[in-house]
Amino acid sequence: MSDIRANRVGEQMKKELGDIIGRKIKDPRVGFVTVTDVEVTGDLQQAKVFISVLGEDKQKQDTLIGLAKAKGFIRSEIGKRIRLRKTPELFFEFDEAIETGNRIEHILRELNESNE
Repeated sequence: MSDIRANRVGEQMKKELGDIIGRKIKDPRVGFVTVTDVEVTGDLQQAKVFISVLGEDKQKQDTLIGLAKAKGFIRSEIGKRIRLRKTPELFFEFDEAIETGNRIEHILRELNESNE
């Protein structure tokens, strides 16, 4: 039961985080960020936020630093938008799945071209 609730809370947080990061965060270090997934623990105490950032490694690190600085503000905004007893603590991580998929697609394309 709590696993289903954690998934629902995660999906709602994903939607709200996309809006908050895109519209409310004014930090110049935070570039073009896409929230790809949110994993919430069963007790709703912690949330791991997976993000994808457009740009170089330096821009990605700057974005992570900017999000870490704004973590308190983001958490309070989530608390206002989602009715929970306690707002989960946020942890931001890069989602490597998109880059891995692009790398695999590039390798497959090269293999296909070399076979032709």
